[in-house]
Amino acid sequence: MPLSTAFYNAIVKRNSIYVTTIFAGAFAFGVGLDVGITRFWDSWNRGKQWKDIRSKYVQQGESEE
Repeated sequence: MPLSTAFYNAIVKRNSIYVTTIFAGAFAFGVGLDVGITRFWDSWNRGKQWKDIRSKYVQQGESEE
């Protein structure tokens, strides 16, 4: 059985499964893209963000904001 036939029978044949697969894929892609961009941004700006320099300016006894 060719790959295209298996794909059709498993996913595309029923509209409800096809639409669910599209939405699940879009959600997973969105989460993955967000995580990837956040990691890139944090590594690119390491040492420049508040979370990196907070300890220099905030005393131990103060509450977090």
